Amino acid sequence: MNEVTRIVNPMGGGVTEPTSRIGAVANTDQQRAIAEVQAAMMIARANPRNEVGAMDRILNACQRQGLAEAALYSYSRGGSEITGPSIRLAEALAQNWGNIQFGIREIEQRHGESVVQAFAWDVETNVRREMTFSVPHTRHTKRGSYKLEDPRDVYELVANNGSRRLRSCILAVIPGDVIDTAVQQCEATMRAKADTSPEALQKMVNAFAEFGVSQHQLEARIQRRFDTIQPAQIVALRKIYQSLRDNMSVPADWFDPAEGDAADEAKSTGNEAAKEALRKQTRARSPQSTETATPPAAAAGPSTSSEPVADGDRGDANDDRAEAVTLADALDQIDQATSPMDVNSRVSALLPGLTEEEGGVLRDRAVERIAKLKEAAK
Repeated sequence: MNEVTRIVNPMGGGVTEPTSRIGAVANTDQQRAIAEVQAAMMIARANPRNEVGAMDRILNACQRQGLAEAALYSYSRGGSEITGPSIRLAEALAQNWGNIQFGIREIEQRHGESVVQAFAWDVETNVRREMTFSVPHTRHTKRGSYKLEDPRDVYELVANNGSRRLRSCILAVIPGDVIDTAVQQCEATMRAKADTSPEALQKMVNAFAEFGVSQHQLEARIQRRFDTIQPAQIVALRKIYQSLRDNMSVPADWFDPAEGDAADEAKSTGNEAAKEALRKQTRARSPQSTETATPPAAAAGPSTSSEPVADGDRGDANDDRAEAVTLADALDQIDQATSPMDVNSRVSALLPGLTEEEGGVLRDRAVERIAKLKEAAK
């Protein structure tokens, strides 16, 4: 039987495999991305920004009271106050400066972490700043770490980390003098439109009360009665409130424990409860109880005085021992707080017995506890 002869393919020397569908889709996406970039650059160069008009738009935006109040943040580090433009002001600057693309994209999420990219690109000048970083889905403390399982917690963690880096990217592609002028305009707007009416002052007191800060503490901060507050002091308090709301600081960074009113009495009760719990934990860890311990006078030899030790002196000694607390004990006390005011009072009582690094960990835990209490109250 005769065999069928195969005709040689005139288009090539061998049999070729069909193009992979996945490769075709990837190539299409790549070509689309290139076309979008080229189109954006062409449109930006065809419609260059008018810097005078852009600056006018920025100044007009900063004259809006709503933006001005959220435009600046302030936090305390190393005993000094640091102030800067918030993410809200950075977004307003990018929108009004024009021809800028910015955003946050989650590249991938696997193995319990997210790879995220924040970017800002001035399409007209082709200046680009981007940051790629990993966000583990865990929360770390000195006592260890625990994994975040709730998708909402993961989303908020990624968004919080991304917004800070996005702010840095945006501010890197906008001229510094434009940013400084916008900050000055926002401060001028807050001073000019600072509402000192009784209703507005009461609204501010109620806002700070959510973080456990009383009116007496506010008055101690501004060194005057609250009904005589000046516009510049309202601006300063709004920066502090913005910092507390954005979890940049805790009330203990700004306010001393108050005395003399009902809130202070409740705060004092919280302090005593925290100290008493720490005394019990300290006694439980000691090898001998305070009742069976050898008196210092007996160990040193005959005493030259038969005067008994007063109960108050024993209490002071217990207070000294309680001050040398561990970070784990302090964190337990914060976790046991039942209200934002209780958290604030416990932080004030515990900070003196901790190092600066441990104090930072305690403040972070206090912020988390206040957020949980406020969420549970809704």
